[in-house]
Amino acid sequence: EMAAAAGAAAAAGLWSEVNRCGQNGDFARALKSVNKILQINKDDVTALQCKVVCLIQNGNFKEALGVINTHTKVLTSDVIAFEKAYCEYRLNRIESALKTIQSASQQTDKLKELYGQVLYRLERYDDCLAAYRDLIRNSQDEYEEERKTNLSAVVAAQSTWEKVVPEDLGLREATYELCYNSACALIGQGKLNEAMKKLQKAEELCRQSLSEDSDVTEEDIEAELAIIHGQMAYIMQLQGRTEDALQLYNQIIKLKPTDVGLLAVIANNIITINKDQNVFDSKKKVKLTNAEGVEHKLSKKQLQAIEFNKALLAMYTNQADQCRKLSASLQSQSPEHLLPVLIQAAQLCREKQHAKAVGLLQDFADQHPANAAEIKLTMAQLKIAQGSVTKACMILRSIEELQHKPGMVSALVTMYSHEEDIDSAIEVFTQAIQWYQQYQASQTRGANPKSPVHLSLIREAANFKLKHGRKKEAISDLEELWKQNPKDVHTLAQLISAYSLVDPEKAKVLSKHLPSSDTMSLKVDVDALENSHGATYVRKKAGKLTGDNQQKEPGQGEVKKKKKKKKGKLPKNYDPKVTPDPERWLPMRERSYYRGRKKGKKKDQVGKGTQGSTTTGSELDASRTASSPPTSPRPGSGAAVSATSNVIPPRHQKPAGAPATKKKQQQKKKKGAKGGW
Repeated sequence: EMAAAAGAAAAAGLWSEVNRCGQNGDFARALKSVNKILQINKDDVTALQCKVVCLIQNGNFKEALGVINTHTKVLTSDVIAFEKAYCEYRLNRIESALKTIQSASQQTDKLKELYGQVLYRLERYDDCLAAYRDLIRNSQDEYEEERKTNLSAVVAAQSTWEKVVPEDLGLREATYELCYNSACALIGQGKLNEAMKKLQKAEELCRQSLSEDSDVTEEDIEAELAIIHGQMAYIMQLQGRTEDALQLYNQIIKLKPTDVGLLAVIANNIITINKDQNVFDSKKKVKLTNAEGVEHKLSKKQLQAIEFNKALLAMYTNQADQCRKLSASLQSQSPEHLLPVLIQAAQLCREKQHAKAVGLLQDFADQHPANAAEIKLTMAQLKIAQGSVTKACMILRSIEELQHKPGMVSALVTMYSHEEDIDSAIEVFTQAIQWYQQYQASQTRGANPKSPVHLSLIREAANFKLKHGRKKEAISDLEELWKQNPKDVHTLAQLISAYSLVDPEKAKVLSKHLPSSDTMSLKVDVDALENSHGATYVRKKAGKLTGDNQQKEPGQGEVKKKKKKKKGKLPKNYDPKVTPDPERWLPMRERSYYRGRKKGKKKDQVGKGTQGSTTTGSELDASRTASSPPTSPRPGSGAAVSATSNVIPPRHQKPAGAPATKKKQQQKKKKGAKGGW
């Protein structure tokens, strides 16, 4: 009994110590006291609960969960449900936390708060919205502002990821968190300018609230503003202001924020700006997306976008195996998603395996008919790149849901025209027009009024047929257009022109519907128009004609202008003392003094004999023979005289020093000008 009394006294002292430490927030010391109590009584429920709370407060969630799991008989779900669910939530075991909450016998306010957080992490936004609305309606405490902030975050997530138009919750945006979430919701709706204004307001509110605390530095404020600035940069990127966005992104990275999720998103956005350029920078930024804990900070769609960009970066950096590995992994995670298969096809095209790429896309289209349209558009693009335009047209025409679209009709007609397949182009027009006729008949119960798109297609079909000489085929289209608008003179004129080749009588009948020339004439003063300042042609006024049409005598009337004669150019070596050669205009061969070329002159000088034999100098030196006349004038000498003693005509005389001058000119041209002789 004495021992029991001593133990009870010791336990009481330890409990008072635990109580005091708990009030002071010293949970480490409190834990030591609790452990001593458990040594006295290992199954003390209150002591075990206190131990779990102390471990949670110290951030030891794994150890706290271990205590709960090892004492399941004592710590039943009714007693410890919230603490267990909270530990699982903090350890990112979200599904387990949900099960723990749902299995609790009593849903306390604490469990409801945690339930809302768990639903948000599981991206069950509709359920989460309902949970927070219930909490706000049934709670009255100092945490009301936090609950409203969480509610606005759910609405922003719905707008961004599920493209749900958010309802106005009537929340007063008094804090920067509420302003920020409101801006995110606006971005999801595409209202970028409004979102930017909200973010600017959020920045202002953030600065005001933080500057009130004297302990907060400018660096702390900038760190808190990082997420707001990141969203601003994202808006700039969406608006096409990539340089401004890039500058702001890099400023945030330099601050080295502790939020790994924010850094990962910014790094990913920079990679999307870089695309296939600046890949070295992109490779560095990828490391930020691989940081520990990123997967718990971002939504599934954000993580998926990052993985897609990693695969694309691998393709741009020619890491074919890595690209295939990443895209295959993405495809296994999301079999119905388009991007993985498109990335694989793009990689195959880079490897010049176009047929394999088309086959891969065809297999995907067969397996996922809902996404077949986009895949077939890509297949058609590949066929066009290969030069198979007709096959591309066949693929495009197999997309039934797009056959009637004006863009598709225009593309097919252009491609068929390029291939000179006019019949197929007309068939495309006919099918599209028929589709609109059937659709409008079903919508209007037989009234069948023509929509603007329908009429536009008929007009284009008629013009196309007329352009390619198919006037007979254009008649039905033109009649339909004229029927819709009988006052359309242009259509009537085209119809008459078409009928003139097929049924002239019908053309005559229709021509009666043309407006008279009186109604079409414009009251224009022709003389005033011709004499106006901007007229380019003015009609000459006809002069009065005399009866005999006599010619005017010289000196009377107009005087003819005499044309100035240009002085002829003389040769540079022209000598006025020398009589010009009378035969200078004849070709050289036809002149009386032409003796023909001296053929074989150089050949005669080449020594004959076996290879390597030498010849005497007297055989090759022409200067030693006194009888041989000079064959050409030397530089600086006078004009050469021929054997007949006739003077060479001026046209064929060479100026003194001509060869030397020519060499100098060539040297100059080689040095200066790009072109040569």
